[in-house]
Amino acid sequence: MSLQSFTFFGFLLVTVPVYLLLPKRLQSPFLLAASWFFYAAAGKAMDMPAMLPLCIAISGFAYLCGRALHLRGGAHKTAVLRVGVVGLLAILAFFKYNGAFVRPGGWQGLAMPLGISFYTFAAISYLIDTARGDCEPETNFVDFALYTAFFATVTQGPICRAGQLLPQFKQEHRFDAARTVRGLRLLALGLFKMVAVSDVLGVFVGEVFGRYQNYGGPMLILAAVFYTFQLYFNFSGYSEVARAVGLLLGLDLPENFKTPFYATNFSGFWSRWHISFSSWLQDYLFMPLAWADVSRATGGRLTRLPAEFCVFTVFFVSGFWHGNTLPFVVWGLLQASYRLGEELLHRRLGKPKKKAPARVLWAKRAGVFVLWTLSMVFFCAGMYTMSTADAFGILAGWFAGWAPARFAAELYSAVYTAFYANPIMVAFYYAFAAFGLALCFVLDHRRAFVYKNKPSELCLAAEKHRWVVYYLLVLGLLAGYILQSGGFANAGFGMYANF
Repeated sequence: MSLQSFTFFGFLLVTVPVYLLLPKRLQSPFLLAASWFFYAAAGKAMDMPAMLPLCIAISGFAYLCGRALHLRGGAHKTAVLRVGVVGLLAILAFFKYNGAFVRPGGWQGLAMPLGISFYTFAAISYLIDTARGDCEPETNFVDFALYTAFFATVTQGPICRAGQLLPQFKQEHRFDAARTVRGLRLLALGLFKMVAVSDVLGVFVGEVFGRYQNYGGPMLILAAVFYTFQLYFNFSGYSEVARAVGLLLGLDLPENFKTPFYATNFSGFWSRWHISFSSWLQDYLFMPLAWADVSRATGGRLTRLPAEFCVFTVFFVSGFWHGNTLPFVVWGLLQASYRLGEELLHRRLGKPKKKAPARVLWAKRAGVFVLWTLSMVFFCAGMYTMSTADAFGILAGWFAGWAPARFAAELYSAVYTAFYANPIMVAFYYAFAAFGLALCFVLDHRRAFVYKNKPSELCLAAEKHRWVVYYLLVLGLLAGYILQSGGFANAGFGMYANF
């Protein structure tokens, strides 16, 4: 039951009204039951019945550790925190990396449950925040289990902080027309991105990258660009659907994307891309490393770790978090190189001027996009279980086969083979993909420059011709679902659900 499926719509039509009509004391138990049902259905769809018991076990373990933190102090409190964090990381590492040790003819690696990284990271942040005194320890297991297993966020985030979400579960929620309208706007936008843009682009990407040896440079570059957009619109769309569900239920969830492709450097890019994950790494990895006293370990030669080392560690961990294969590691190393290179340039040339000419800013944005797209070739290789050699093969292929006639023939054959064997449908495919990308980027552009990155649903509401946009979103979404009937649904539970 993915968030863009018709089954989910039926689930939502039942869950939201019942939740809003129930007495306050029954709202959290009902929403938890609905969330467990959603996750159990996801496990059944993947033939992984143990997914829900594992989720409940992680919730129970983190809850007990949180209670122990409340009861103990001093060294005992530190010990409990270490047990909790190490235990959660050990569970996560086992499921994420056990397949790395599989040998031919030996035992088979266990599949990773959907979204285990997201609810494990949420549990870890809760324990650390509780130990720091940034949030109160939760005494109600139902509310805590709902915090980790809430169906809108359990498979792909965003990673919510306990201090933000847990107090909302204590409140009574009733129907609010204004919030509902905001939620429906956001729901339409998020679903459009996932179904009408990401899934459609995935047809082309899957065909070209799956047989990259058969295609020339222009096709491989176009596939890399399409994959960059496919991932962005899938994940940002999912995050907006999750926020929309929260609004319908009376809950405020954090934004996860803020027009990242309009950033002029990688520091700005990562402050706009997968914000909940980036801020998690900032708060729970970078800051502890940066402020750690290492004088004993270094014999007094260093008091603090170099900032460059901390930055490198964060991005290396980011790459390794996404997967245990070498392409993901290379992707993480590239991100570390980009950020460190940026810092070194700033030290040598000085910080860039805040008010630079528009052409300079757009050149910087183009540079960030090109470097990001290059790194996404390795990310895509990891997603498609390809090797690093395949990724380098794709990059090498960028410089070959530039004959215009070959490019035109490959444009036609790629969609003809992967989609409908019909010339009219091939033309419609490219026209529809161009329409979806154009609409999304017009909205992103206006959000970045006109509305100063306010929440997407507020930007939509402020548009002068907003009803035209609504109709385009809905009609485009319906067209996307019709195209899906041709049998190319790619997203499943979301491209980030297996991280």
